[in-house]
Amino acid sequence: MSGRSGQIAARIDPAREQRIRYASQLENTSVSSFVVEAASEKAERVISEHHGTPVPPGYFDELLRALDAPPRVIPSLAAAAARVRESPAFEQR
Repeated sequence: MSGRSGQIAARIDPAREQRIRYASQLENTSVSSFVVEAASEKAERVISEHHGTPVPPGYFDELLRALDAPPRVIPSLAAAAARVRESPAFEQR
């Protein structure tokens, strides 16, 4: 017993059906196996595209270099922080 119990049915136009049947013959596999394999491959691709954030090559190297660099003072930000320390907007506990 193979352990397969799920079933998916689909209605497709005759031209697509003919192409799928032809492709499955070229792969020397059943239509069912061909469709399951193709759908599984697409499912994995879609899932991987939606899980995680793709970043360009070298992104993490650049990020780590920036984190390791000494801090730089941004005058307007430093002034804003000083104003908040002198007169906080909320009571401190």
